[in-house]
Amino acid sequence: MTHQQNQAQSPADTTATRNASLADLADLLKSQQADKVDVVAPAAALTAHDGQVVVRGVAPVLSANGVTLADGTYRPTQVADEGIADKLRIPLAYLRRMRAENLPLFDLNVSGWLEADPSRRFLLRTFRSTEEGTPGVLRALLSDSYRVIDNFDILTAALTGVRDSGHGVQITGCDLTDRRMLVRVESEHVRVHAPQLLKGYRSPFTGQTGDELPIVSAGFVISNSEVGSGAFTITPRIVVQICRNGMQMGHDALKAVHLGAKLEAGVIRWSADTESKTLDLISARARDAVATFMDRAYVEAKLREIEERAGAPVKDPAAAIEFVAKKLRYTDSVRESVLSHFIQGGQVTAGGVMQAITATAQTLGDADAAHELEGTALTAMALVPTA
Repeated sequence: MTHQQNQAQSPADTTATRNASLADLADLLKSQQADKVDVVAPAAALTAHDGQVVVRGVAPVLSANGVTLADGTYRPTQVADEGIADKLRIPLAYLRRMRAENLPLFDLNVSGWLEADPSRRFLLRTFRSTEEGTPGVLRALLSDSYRVIDNFDILTAALTGVRDSGHGVQITGCDLTDRRMLVRVESEHVRVHAPQLLKGYRSPFTGQTGDELPIVSAGFVISNSEVGSGAFTITPRIVVQICRNGMQMGHDALKAVHLGAKLEAGVIRWSADTESKTLDLISARARDAVATFMDRAYVEAKLREIEERAGAPVKDPAAAIEFVAKKLRYTDSVRESVLSHFIQGGQVTAGGVMQAITATAQTLGDADAAHELEGTALTAMALVPTA
């Protein structure tokens, strides 16, 4: 689904998908790969015009795929606008207001701060235009020390590591947004009884109770950002079978940060040796994740930690959820949804609040918001005021 908004109101959106199959995600990533152009350019080669970023004076590169041109006009995404604000030290709220209300002022500010330090270099991650006369997409404006690890390569390498582990898994859902790729992996073999955690809980989606099926599964989430919105990460996750709620253990996540040596100016072409070493590391991390996170002893130990807090009774659910929502900065709509799912779930405990948060995450159409909300569930459970 591609949606382009009025550039005077907000930046461009790029192709995204929610809860896709692995095959659909792979097809989408392949189609994106052909349109990517990464270029390191000095500030002197950049300017803003009509809310778009114009690149001039970057030499084309001849490769096996033909001539790659970087010069042109690019429409920033919201992520790119965040990068512009950060790198040029323009308050993001002000940048967004200028984009929405006064594009000439946007151009003046962005161009002015670029001119103030003309030798400073940036990495621009773009999609080239596929139609004559239309701008490309500026996906991100990043430091020239940013190490690019692309989603398609991450996906291939990580799944190779999972396959090499010999552990049977299912891919239960994939998301792709302007910020990140998310792939949810679940064990076919490691299922653990959790009667204490699920006692009295009713799925808001199926009506089935935890007393009827007190089972959780081992799993993890593979996450990567091509645009500076987070490291390559594998985060362990426990999945409740009756409702598919997921509990992420963020403290145990394996990470690979996108930082490296300074990049040379021009259009980037990575060496085969550099790519091979990076992807070998990703495959090894994936094998490590399977061995560590899809282990019955690991899941049982994490369940015991969660259950220590989950059974604590909640005296005033509305006040407790209001308190958690303020602490974790939930929107009003998310807070209301959490309260609704809490009531439906029937567990008047701190664990019930956690389940309500993870259930709400499943209902969100915004994959980034859903992932981030699910990641707060265990923290929220620890914050809940109890009787």
